[in-house]
Order: sequence, then structure tokens, then C-alpha cells
Amino acid sequence: MEALSKYTAFEGNTLFCRGSLVEVVVKIKKRLGKSENSSILIFSDATGKSMDFNFQGTEKDVLKRLDVYVAEDAPKENTGPGRPKLGVVSREVSLLPRHWEWLASQAGGASVTLRKLVEESRKKSLGVGGVSGVQDTKRAQERTYKFMTTMAGDCAGYEDAIRALYKKDEKLFRAKIADWASDVKNHVVELAEPVFR
Repeated sequence: MEALSKYTAFEGNTLFCRGSLVEVVVKIKKRLGKSENSSILIFSDATGKSMDFNFQGTEKDVLKRLDVYVAEDAPKENTGPGRPKLGVVSREVSLLPRHWEWLASQAGGASVTLRKLVEESRKKSLGVGGVSGVQDTKRAQERTYKFMTTMAGDCAGYEDAIRALYKKDEKLFRAKIADWASDVKNHVVELAEPVFR
């Protein structure tokens, strides 16, 4: 399977376009022209949530509104304690006295020991793409559920498909969505792929 696009837009049950948020919004605006109301739904492929977007005004006006989304996704500049140039961020950790005593007795001190413990734990739990298999599965189930609820909540087999998704029963899942609109069905399968990996 090809990597998930960041955003996918549907016009009714038909896939309209996919790509970055800017690409998707620009294509929708071009399609709408001077009209300000859109029946096209934009979905985040990472979360499965649909997004409301204001298409009023010119393309430039619409793109300006994207600044809010870009600002939310942009990495935050760290100017606080720690070693920002090295990517080290200082934060508070609350531990019991016996934990602090043990950390203090370790070679390198508390910070080095905590970093080693975190890295060791990450290596044990990491799966494909740097996310633990369990986390990846749960995220895929959640985004698929959200998309399915919006786009196929009234479709035959919806509830059974959801149950199959959470039971990780791929055969039953595919059987229950077999008669859905092809673009919706294909996107559901794409979103759910990590669940059945």
C-alpha cells in the first residue's frame, strides 16, 4: 500500500482529490469558483476526522485561512531550559523519593539513566514506522471508524463492519463493505490496512 496522503476529499461517494491540505483546498476552491458553499468533505487521513473549511472570498483569502492549520502543524521553537540546539527539552518529572535515590546512584545521573530507560522501552515497543504495533493498530481502527461513520454510517453492513474492524477479522470486514461505493470502500480498506497487517 502506498503511504497515506495527508488529506482526502470526497464529493458525495466519489473521491475528489487527495494530497496536502493546501493542494486539496486549492482544488476544491477551483472547482467551486465564486460559489462559497461546498458539499465536498475533507478528511484528515491521520485521524479520519472531517474538516470544516470556509471557502468564502478569493483563492488568496482561502489560502490565508490555511495559516491556522499550518501554524498548528509547525514545530514549536524551544527557547526554554535544556539544550534546544541539540533537541534536548527540559521538563518536570515527578517521582517517589526511592526512585530519585535509585536514579542518583546510577552512572551518569538521573538524566542519562532516564534517557537510556526511555530508549530501551521504545526499542522494545517500536513496530513499523516508529510506532508500536498496538498503537498503530488502534490509530488505524480509530481513523477508519471515524471515516466510516461519516461516509458509510447508513450503509448496509456498517455495524458488522465496525465489529469486524475491532475484532481484526479482515475477511468479514471486506465482506461487509463489499457493496459500498467503490471509492468509499477503497479508502476504508486503505485506512484500515495496518489493522490487518
